[in-house]
Amino acid sequence: MSGEVAVARPSVLKTVARIWLGASLLLAGAGHLTWARTEFLAQVPRWVPLDADFVVLASGVVELVLGAALLFARRWRTQVGWVVAAFFVAVFPGNISQYTNGISAFGLDTDRARFIRLFFQPVLVACALWSTGAWEAWRASKRSR
Repeated sequence: MSGEVAVARPSVLKTVARIWLGASLLLAGAGHLTWARTEFLAQVPRWVPLDADFVVLASGVVELVLGAALLFARRWRTQVGWVVAAFFVAVFPGNISQYTNGISAFGLDTDRARFIRLFFQPVLVACALWSTGAWEAWRASKRSR
């Protein structure tokens, strides 16, 4: 196997989670570009040195690409998992900004609701790594060395 690491076929639960995550990213990406654009503008931290509308549009395009990749890029699935996880980490400051600045969007109209939401981002990161087999492949590569 000259350096390649064999990874088992994903379970049905992993496949369902990956499809859910991909579909969610496609939906969110479409929302960035259309009906939820104003809501997403509320999440762009004030300190970001780019036009907030550009950030919303660009992140929407990225979400569309990542969602499609989760659904269709079978050959690159583990790499896509790492990129999706990194994307969720990269947008987390927006969630923190929404909480610390008390900005209401997406029905998060209390500090408590905005605070609770912060705990879901690590779940998304874990879901991206688990459902794509990225974490498992990384661990297997460490064992094979």
